[in-house]
Amino acid sequence: MSEDPGLASWLQLTLTPGLSAAALRGLLRRFGLPEAVLQRSRSELAPFASAQALTALDSEEVRAGVSRALDWLRAPAHFAITLADARYPRALLEISDPPALLYVAGRPELLQAPALAVVGSRNASAQGEANAASFARVFSEAGLTIVSGLALGIDTAAHRGGLRGPGSTIAVLGTGIDIVYPKRNAELAAEIAANGALVSEFPLGTPPAAYNFPRRNRLISGLSRGCLVVEAALASGSLITARAAADQGRDVFAIPGSIHSPLHKGCHALIKNGAKLVESAEDVLAELSGIQVAAPEGRARAEAASEGELLARMGHDPIDVDSLCALARMSPEEVTRELLRLELDGQVSALPGGLYQRMVKGST
Repeated sequence: MSEDPGLASWLQLTLTPGLSAAALRGLLRRFGLPEAVLQRSRSELAPFASAQALTALDSEEVRAGVSRALDWLRAPAHFAITLADARYPRALLEISDPPALLYVAGRPELLQAPALAVVGSRNASAQGEANAASFARVFSEAGLTIVSGLALGIDTAAHRGGLRGPGSTIAVLGTGIDIVYPKRNAELAAEIAANGALVSEFPLGTPPAAYNFPRRNRLISGLSRGCLVVEAALASGSLITARAAADQGRDVFAIPGSIHSPLHKGCHALIKNGAKLVESAEDVLAELSGIQVAAPEGRARAEAASEGELLARMGHDPIDVDSLCALARMSPEEVTRELLRLELDGQVSALPGGLYQRMVKGST
């Protein structure tokens, strides 16, 4: 539990319904720390907060919320980090609307580490997930902490990749820190709490709601030196994170893909608007810090030698069986049999509509 003697006052202000983050920052600028704010008369506070918020300030609801938060903080590796705390992430002080208080489960020191956001589609392709995991692992091995949002698809793969290196990973939640969303990631969330950090600005018990996630996204980018979008449709929430990163002065990177895939149109739009095109983890590391990552000796030669003729003729865009038959001069039975072998070997992915796509191992 935090040793900050004024933590209950921070909690009281941040848990007051109707007291916006901007209003809270105004109160802090005018009166100082929360203890000083709470000692002021309601008439002095009135220019900064609504009548409803001032009424709720001492309500039973708020007192119960403070008690619940203090109970949560008594558990090992649970923290509440305020704007006045030396552990508050410096990167968030650079954004326009930093949260007054962060709930953290895990390793709070990661909030000060150099970090990179890796985000993308929830409905990711197998290739996209492989890229996210591979890139994130390389970034983590280079000392960058991977920041993402615990969503299915690209976020999940990025967290898993980050956990495989010393940089580890931070999951920024769109719920209270005591709620795992989606539930399918409960095991991953527990692993991140043990070896990385879960972070939320929302009060305990806050359920998933659509309007929470854009706010969550600004923290994903705010904690990071840059934002890599792996796969994203044009309507993807990942583009909100990328826009927030650009607004915050962070670098934005995007991995290009097939012109026929809806999952890459968001990345292509970002690149058209100035995002840096990325083909390897080395591209990002060189841009951020000059780190060079050499491919293992002979890797490219070994991969090329292992490709069968059918795989070599597939190219990298989705393709159907008939087209493959024509390109490889093989019968449909031979092509189907070889595609099954390649799919089982993880070299080809079956797509909807009877299409197949060559899997490219994530670049290191």
